[in-house]
Amino acid sequence: MSLINSLINWFNIKRIYQMELYREHPHEIQREVLFDLLSKSSGTEWGKKYDYKNITSEQQFKSSVPVQDYNDLKPYVERLRIGEKDILWPGEVKWFAKSSGTTSDKSKFIPVTKESLEDCHLRGPKDVFALYIRNNPYSKVLKGKSLTLGGSHRVNNFNNNSYYGDLSAILIENVPVWSDFIRTPSTEIALIEEFEEKIDKIIESSLDLNVTSFAGVPSWYLVLFKKVLEVTGKNNILEVWPNMEVFIHGGVNFNPYRGQYRKLIPSDQMHYMETYNASEGFFGIQDNPTRDDMLLMLDYGIYYEFIPMEDWGSANPTVLSLGEVEINKNYAIVISTNGGLWRYLIGDTIQFTCKYPFKIKVTGRTKHFINAFGEEVIIDNAEQAVKVACERTGAIVHEYTAGPVFMGDNQKGAHQWIFEFDKEPDDLEHFINALDNTLKTLNSDYEAKRHKNLTLEKPHIQLAPKGTFYQWMKQRGKIGGQNKIPRLANDRKYLDELLKLI
Repeated sequence: MSLINSLINWFNIKRIYQMELYREHPHEIQREVLFDLLSKSSGTEWGKKYDYKNITSEQQFKSSVPVQDYNDLKPYVERLRIGEKDILWPGEVKWFAKSSGTTSDKSKFIPVTKESLEDCHLRGPKDVFALYIRNNPYSKVLKGKSLTLGGSHRVNNFNNNSYYGDLSAILIENVPVWSDFIRTPSTEIALIEEFEEKIDKIIESSLDLNVTSFAGVPSWYLVLFKKVLEVTGKNNILEVWPNMEVFIHGGVNFNPYRGQYRKLIPSDQMHYMETYNASEGFFGIQDNPTRDDMLLMLDYGIYYEFIPMEDWGSANPTVLSLGEVEINKNYAIVISTNGGLWRYLIGDTIQFTCKYPFKIKVTGRTKHFINAFGEEVIIDNAEQAVKVACERTGAIVHEYTAGPVFMGDNQKGAHQWIFEFDKEPDDLEHFINALDNTLKTLNSDYEAKRHKNLTLEKPHIQLAPKGTFYQWMKQRGKIGGQNKIPRLANDRKYLDELLKLI
C-alpha cells in the first residue's frame, strides 16, 4: 500500500466507522437527522408555519407537513432568488441548481444552501473516494488527475448575489482551492457554457496529463472519449491515459453503456463505481464492488420517506419511514433536507435490495414510464429488457427512447422504440423478440396487454443514424452537464421530435 493511500486510510478510519453504523443504527441516525433539521429551521417562515419547535415525533412531522412537489415550493424559491432570507432554511441562499423542468416550467431551480453544499453535495465525493480506497488499497488513483466534464453557470436575473447553473458547475465553484491539483481541466474550462467548445478545450489541456479517474454521466463522456480518439488517432483510451482506473458514474443506468466502455477502456483492472446524486442531494454510493446496489447515505442532512408506487396518484397515499419499507418493492422518494426542501418529491423511484444496511437501486422516474394502455412499464423494466436483447444479439446500444403508438381505426396499440446503435444486432427480429419477451417476463401488466396481441402489438423498432440523439439534444439546448436522454414517455412528444431528424 502506498504512503498516500495509507495516509488517506488513516484519515478515513473515523468516517468508515460512521458508515458502518448505518448497519446497526439506521433509524436512530435518521431520527437524529430529522430533529436536527427541525431545530435549525424552527425560526424560519416555513418552520413557524408548521410549528416545528413543537414537533416531538416523526409521526407528528408526517401529519403536520404536507408532501410537496416543485410547484408547491416554487413561490418560496422565487422569493429566495431575489434575496429574501429565513424562508425555507436559515439565512440567504446564494446558489440554485438548475434542473429539468415541470409540466408548467422549462426549468426548476433547487436551493443549494451552505449546509447542503458542505454536509451533502461535497461530502458525497469524499465518501466515494474513501470507500474506493478501502476497497482498492493499492490504487494509484490519487497520484493522477480526475477528469471533470461539468456544466456551466451564470448570474440569474433576479439578484446579482445569487447564481444558478448545473449542480456540477456549482460544485466546481465551491470545492477547495487545493482540488485544482487533482482535477483537470481548469475551472475556467470546466465552466465553458458551449459544450462542443468545452470538449475541444478539455482535450487540448488534458491529453498530456496523467488522468486516472473520471466522474459523471456516461453518455456525455462517450462523446468526449470518441472525440479524444478522433483527435489522437489512438485505438482506445488507455493508449491516451494508460493509468485510467475508475469511472464514478451516475445519472442514468450504466448497463446499456457497459459494452461501449469495455471497448473504449479494454482493461480487466478498470473499475466502475455507481453513485446516486441529484440537484436535490447526494443519496447513494456503491460501497461493494461485487454488488450492483448502493448504500443509502443516512447522515448527509437528508431525512427519507417513501411512497409505495401502488399508492402513487391516490389522494392520500401511504408515506412510509425507513423502518417500514420492504425489499423489492418500488417506492417514490420523499426527502426533507438541509437545502430547505420539506417532504419533497424528487420524482425518482427506487427499490430496496437489502436492509441493515439499507441498500437501494434506482428503478426509474415517477413521470418517466409508459402506461398508455395500463401496462405500467417503468425504466427498470426497459433497461433490463434492452440489456437482455443486446446480450442475445451482440448489439451495442448507443441511445434509445420509447413511447406509445396509440390505437386508431386500423391500428392496435404498441410501443415504438427508437434505437441508435454503436453495433446493430446480428438479427433485428431476434432483438425485437428478446426485448418483447423480457418485458413480458418482468412485467405482468405488459404481458397481459400483449396476450394474443389483443391490446398491444409487438414493439415497433425504428433505427436512427449515428449522431441523431446528439443532434436532438443539441436542438433542445440539453447538451452536456447533467442532461439525460429521456428513456420512456407516456406520450409521443420525444418520438415525434426524433423522427423528424431520421
